[in-house]
Amino acid sequence: CKMAAPVSLLLEFGGGAELLFDGVKKHHVTLPCQPDPWNVRRLLIWIKGNLLKERPELFIQGDSVRPGILVLINDADWELMGELDYTVRNQDNIVFISTLHGG
Repeated sequence: CKMAAPVSLLLEFGGGAELLFDGVKKHHVTLPCQPDPWNVRRLLIWIKGNLLKERPELFIQGDSVRPGILVLINDADWELMGELDYTVRNQDNIVFISTLHGG
């Protein structure tokens, strides 16, 4: 790993979003090395390819999360952190909470 060291994160899913991830709310993940820093945009692509079990359209829309999913980065609203452009750091805690209820 010449570039950035691997990044270990705690990803949490709640409010029903965990149902898309086999009902598992907490995922400790280590992101692989890559030449460019990990940001939330790349993280979402990785989640879609590696963690998301079913119905990705309920979680991802375009290159972001779908409307109705609240994202917290280390307990702060991601809108304050730069959203998709936030550079993910080792030991970050990123929470995805679905605020959509019902089918």
